[in-house]
Amino acid sequence: MQLRKTFFVGLISVALLGGCSWFSGEEDVVTMSPLPKVENQFQPTQVWNRSVGNGTGEFYSNLRPAWQDNRAFAADRHGIVKALDIDTGKEIWSVDLSEKTGFLSRNLPALLSGGLAVANGHVFVGSEKAQIYALNAEDGTVAWQSKVAGEALSTPVVSDGLVLVHTSNGMLQGLNETDGAVKWTVNLDMPPLTLRGESAPTPAFGAAIVGGDNGRVSAVMMAQGQLIWQQRISQPSGATEIARLGDVNMTPVVANNVVYALAYNGNLAALDLRSGQIIWKREIGSVNDLIVEGGRIYLVDQDDRLIALDTQGGVTLWRQSELLHRNLTSPVLFAGYMVVGDSEGYLHWINTDDGRFVAQQKVDSSGLQSNPVVAGGKLLVQANNGEVYAFTR
Repeated sequence: MQLRKTFFVGLISVALLGGCSWFSGEEDVVTMSPLPKVENQFQPTQVWNRSVGNGTGEFYSNLRPAWQDNRAFAADRHGIVKALDIDTGKEIWSVDLSEKTGFLSRNLPALLSGGLAVANGHVFVGSEKAQIYALNAEDGTVAWQSKVAGEALSTPVVSDGLVLVHTSNGMLQGLNETDGAVKWTVNLDMPPLTLRGESAPTPAFGAAIVGGDNGRVSAVMMAQGQLIWQQRISQPSGATEIARLGDVNMTPVVANNVVYALAYNGNLAALDLRSGQIIWKREIGSVNDLIVEGGRIYLVDQDDRLIALDTQGGVTLWRQSELLHRNLTSPVLFAGYMVVGDSEGYLHWINTDDGRFVAQQKVDSSGLQSNPVVAGGKLLVQANNGEVYAFTR
C-alpha cells in the first residue's frame, strides 16, 4: 500500500501560528486575532443543549449534525449516534457503532468522521475505517454497512438512488442506496502531499460535481460513473510544500448553471456547469464551504477573513478582517445574518450588507470546529466535546 503523507488542516494551522519551520528555515509568527469587542444588537436565544458522546476531541473532523422533519441527528467520533427532538433536544434514540470486543471488555471506536446525512428514512455516516453506515431514522437500527475504498472523511451525499462517497485516497464511489453495494468507482487522482479532508460532491442534473486534492474540479455522470470534465483551479507554486498545497476540499456550489469552487492556496472560480470552462476567477484560497445567495458569494478565506463578492465577476463587496487566524468554521446564513464559529467556542453574527458584527456569544469552551447547521428556524452547533446546541434568533 502506498504511504500517503497527510496533514490535518488544524495541525497546519498550529504550525503556521507557532512559527514552525518544518518546511523552511525561516520563522513566520502568525498570531490569532484578539476577540473583537462587539455591542450586541440582539441576544441569540439558546433553546436547548444535549451531550452526544465525547465529540471529536483534538482530532480534525467534519462531523456535524443533520436534520429532517422534527429530528436532529448527531454523532461523536467513538461511534455514538443520537436522534434528538428538534424543538426540545430530548433524546429519541441512541446507538453505539463501536466494535464489540472481549479484550479487557472495551469497545473499539468506530472513528466516525464524515458528517451525517439524512434522506429517505435513513441516516448516513462514514468512518476513518472506510465504512459507510445506513441507519433507520426511526429507531437507529443499522439498515446496512458497506466497505468503501478509503477513509470516508467527507459527508455522504444521497442522490438518484446513490450514496456518493469521496474517500481519502482520491476515489469517488457511488453506492446503491438500498443495500450499500458499490456500483462504480472513479479515481480522481491525488498528489503525494495533501490536506486532511475531502470535498463532498454536489449533485446537479444527473452529475456529481466534486473537488479533488489535485486542485481540480470534476463532473462525473452519476448513472455510469463516467468522468464528464475536469478543470484545474489551483496550480502548485511556492517555495515550501505547504505553499504548493492546492486541495479543493470544499463542497462546490451550483447556482444558475454555474459551479463555484474554491481551492487552498488557489483560486475562487466560477465554472460553466456543462463544459467546466472558467468564466472568471479570483486569487482567494480556502478549505471552507462557501455560500451563494441573492447574487452574492459569502466565504471565509484561509486566513479567516470574511468576504462577500458579487457572482458577476467576483467583485469584492466587503471584507471583514477582525477574526484573522481564529480557525473559523464555514459560514452559514441564518435569520438574515452570516454566522461563523471559532476555535475558542464563540459564534459571530455578521451583517450581510456591510460585514459589521451585530452579535457575539460564547457557546462552549471546548471550541467549535464543525460547521453550524441551519435546521428550519433553529441553528444547530456541535462543539468539540460533543455538546450540541440549538439557537434561535
